[in-house]
Amino acid sequence: MTDPIADMLTRIRNAVRSRHPRVEIPHSNMKLAIAGILKNEGYVAAVATVEKGAFKNIRVTLRYDGVGSPLLSGIEMVSRPGRRIYAGFGEIPPVMGGLGLSILSTPKGVLSAHEARKAGVGGEIVCNVW
Repeated sequence: MTDPIADMLTRIRNAVRSRHPRVEIPHSNMKLAIAGILKNEGYVAAVATVEKGAFKNIRVTLRYDGVGSPLLSGIEMVSRPGRRIYAGFGEIPPVMGGLGLSILSTPKGVLSAHEARKAGVGGEIVCNVW
């Protein structure tokens, strides 16, 4: 696997489209930070670390409204291993006219675009969520 973050986002996207209640992803600190931001912003219901033998997984519980529609409409990679996209804190583009969210990898850790602007830092735009 050349891009574990893209694999994580694809697993979440496929689980949402299949209406699964939760999805398990192999653990890494960056994936856990991204999942934590999705939880804090209300796109997923819960994030937990689960140990299976010698390995750890991240269990992401997906969130749906009363009708059964997912609250996470779309999730896409911005930076890829062959082409990294960076932005200063004043240059972070809005997602879906301000209705979405960008997740950035900054010197202060993995932050949402709103938190990065507030902290005055820029960084690599990892993904967009709407």
